[in-house]
Amino acid sequence: MRNRLKYIEIKKKKNQQVFNGIRYPNIPLSVNDVYVVTTSGDRLDLLADQFYNDTKLWWVIATANRDLVRRDSLGIKPGLEIRIPANITQILKSFEKFNKDY
Repeated sequence: MRNRLKYIEIKKKKNQQVFNGIRYPNIPLSVNDVYVVTTSGDRLDLLADQFYNDTKLWWVIATANRDLVRRDSLGIKPGLEIRIPANITQILKSFEKFNKDY
């Protein structure tokens, strides 16, 4: 799954376009998760590229750290300890199932 935006559906409602939202699964803790302390210049997309080899998976890190990072910006404050989920295959499967059934 490379394009999470394919799950956005556009519907017409009273001459207006209405978008259904994308739903994100809870990302459970794993003993294999990696914890990093952010430094100046870190960004969610760059971390996703470093750990998953895919900048588009920035949302996984953002979702796993909802209380620390904002999903409306790729930037991250330095000095935060954030979790990088290790079980990316299962997370992507959960995401697809979550949005197919929605």
